[in-house]
Amino acid sequence: MTKPTPGTPTSGARPAATIPRPPDRTPHPPRVAIIGGGPGGLYAAALLKRLDPTREITLWERNAPDDTFGFGVVLSDETLGGIEHADPVVHAALQRDFVRWNDIDIVHRGTRHTAGGHGFAALGRHRLLQVLHDRCRELGVDLRFRTEAPHPSRLAETYDLVIAADGVHSTTREAYADVFRPHVTPHRCRYIWLAADLALDAFRFEIAETEHGVMQLHGYPYAADASTVIVEMREEVWKAAGFHELDEHESTARCAKIFTEALGGRSLKSNNSAWTTFRTVTNEHWSHGNVVLLGDAAHTAHFSIGSGTKLAVEDALALAACLREQPDLRTALTAYEEERRPVVASTQRAARASLEWFENLGLYVGQRPRRFAFNLLTRSRRVTHDNLRLRDPHFTEAVEREFGCPPGTPPMFTPFRLRGLTLPNRVVVSPMDMYSATDGVPGDFHLVHLGARALGGAGLVMTEMVCVSPEGRITPGCAGLYTGRQADAWRRITDFVHTRAPGTAIGVQLGHSGRKGSTRVMWEGMDEPLPDGNWPLVAASPLPYKPGSQIPRQLSRAQLTDLREQFATAAWRAARAGFDLLELHCAHGYLLSGFLSPLTNRRTDAYGGSLTKRLRFPLEVFDAVRGVWPAERPMTVRISATDWADGGTSAEDAVEIARAFAAHGADAIDVSTGQVVAHETPEFGRSYQTPFADRIRHEAGVPVIAVGAISSWDDVNSLILAGRTDLCALARPHLHDPNWTLHAAAEQGYTGPGADWPTPYLAGSRPPRTGRTDAPKPRLTLTR
Repeated sequence: MTKPTPGTPTSGARPAATIPRPPDRTPHPPRVAIIGGGPGGLYAAALLKRLDPTREITLWERNAPDDTFGFGVVLSDETLGGIEHADPVVHAALQRDFVRWNDIDIVHRGTRHTAGGHGFAALGRHRLLQVLHDRCRELGVDLRFRTEAPHPSRLAETYDLVIAADGVHSTTREAYADVFRPHVTPHRCRYIWLAADLALDAFRFEIAETEHGVMQLHGYPYAADASTVIVEMREEVWKAAGFHELDEHESTARCAKIFTEALGGRSLKSNNSAWTTFRTVTNEHWSHGNVVLLGDAAHTAHFSIGSGTKLAVEDALALAACLREQPDLRTALTAYEEERRPVVASTQRAARASLEWFENLGLYVGQRPRRFAFNLLTRSRRVTHDNLRLRDPHFTEAVEREFGCPPGTPPMFTPFRLRGLTLPNRVVVSPMDMYSATDGVPGDFHLVHLGARALGGAGLVMTEMVCVSPEGRITPGCAGLYTGRQADAWRRITDFVHTRAPGTAIGVQLGHSGRKGSTRVMWEGMDEPLPDGNWPLVAASPLPYKPGSQIPRQLSRAQLTDLREQFATAAWRAARAGFDLLELHCAHGYLLSGFLSPLTNRRTDAYGGSLTKRLRFPLEVFDAVRGVWPAERPMTVRISATDWADGGTSAEDAVEIARAFAAHGADAIDVSTGQVVAHETPEFGRSYQTPFADRIRHEAGVPVIAVGAISSWDDVNSLILAGRTDLCALARPHLHDPNWTLHAAAEQGYTGPGADWPTPYLAGSRPPRTGRTDAPKPRLTLTR
């Protein structure tokens, strides 16, 4: 955990940026300029000088050697291992001053819960800089403190390599913004870095629910008698509490008073501390000519996962290694970025999840203390249920008991009730279009596809989107429920599931393609129009999905009435076909989704404009379907919680959409995102859509199904136990392994309720033995 590195030059007039000279072919650049004297810049200087003592390395830092911002620095064992291998002298010096501990304390509503086994190492930031200063001087690096660096364009002309380690406000990055193409995202909390003259005995998170709103303390020891303390809160809470009117001394005293119990009544101290807003920095490119970005200049990650200094030091290690390994500078800088970018992107995704969790902390304070603690610990998705069981089994078992898990039962194998339907576990086979029907009739493929996944143990198996009319198909291969023959074919499948996989439920997803219809099957060209035999499309507004797509006709009032009847008739057939659950598809840019999004609904009548008006037709369809769907059987609604495009559905809109459907009788909301407009820019990542489900669950108070890049049983257990979702829908994992759920049980050593192997398959409930691969061990060892 670190503040932005020192070394950010002061603002002022600068010479116009010029293009750096092209990199030469020197494998080890003899003259290196480094802008910024934070840990990343200093460590890069030391490594490069140690690798080639003949190098001339000059480092500029505008602050004095003893100036620093922030107090403590946390480094991981992985980072320390890299330092040890690259420079044992620095590693040994750091080791002497590290404070180590294993516990995390979470204090919430007067209750403290401790999770152990985590392993942290920290030291004072001032001491870290001292060690690096000494090492640089020992190696012969020219350190120029209290000195502004020349403009990077001037350095690029006179040095072979310019390393810009000039922090989050990097002027180097801004000088070449047209090349680096930075993106800086401010966030919603204010925070301040402080310190206390006591050593906390754990990494401490403490929550204060004040009259102004929720505030949180992040604290950890960095010396035998000192701890870093960060106080953070939403911007509106910060203003309501009057912090914007207080000076540094007054803010420090006020924070000490709010968290007096955590501090044992001690005061807090500051060091040019100011309230600030965290900004996430990304860059499309990290180098330009012979100029390269490092650390916060290239990327930032929120302090709540302790990654700022860690990333900068690892950047320095990677850059030095690439300069040594590659034949020329251009190749080395390319290799450096290729090596570091995926690592940084993963860290930034985890940091973003953690940051947003704390931004939305108010959603979770009502959770029971142990569940709240588990939710906090797993917020970034890097700590999971399974590795918490390894780190601290007693803590994890206590959380499971509070949740209601019977002894030895993983959270994913607890039952869940929706109206009159009880699912034996929390796993859902997500709807997946198969494009394998003939004239809308599901055949043997669908029987085998859905039947296999029902036998594979999932609590709920969902069909693909089943279309309510021939014109509502996406492709000619889409299944339907607009004829009696289709209903009879579906009955064959539901009968098989109910007979051969008792306990597993099967649900149908009803939908209409809207403007995304009359296209080729996926493997022949996704969203591409048919070469011939196209049918006319209808939509909320006459907008094509993408250039080259058919322009749909805007639905008239009479056509809206007809469509409602088509949905209701299909639902009636679905009930007769024996489905246990019905889901209304209001996502992914199909017909009903097209009414919900302001990007696809440009109507000026009663069905367009405000969100309330855009909801009107989807709710009318829902009511019509609910009216014919059996009262004891549940209904869910799939929505796109964001369009991933400017001006589209927002997360706030999604909460209101969920509330509206819940008020009309929806039993759960299936929370997906995107696929509404072709120009979307989704932020993919592990379980990347879950935060939208989490928010809807807590704000709208309705059960949710999370979906999207959930691939492991550990993720499912973590999400369920943390209270971020009620059910988890998995698609591709079930394509890879129809028995995914039963295999998840076997891998966890679980054989109880909710994981019932079909009787003919019982012999396969344990992994088959393989040939022996280990060599015989020596029976006797003699030392003399």
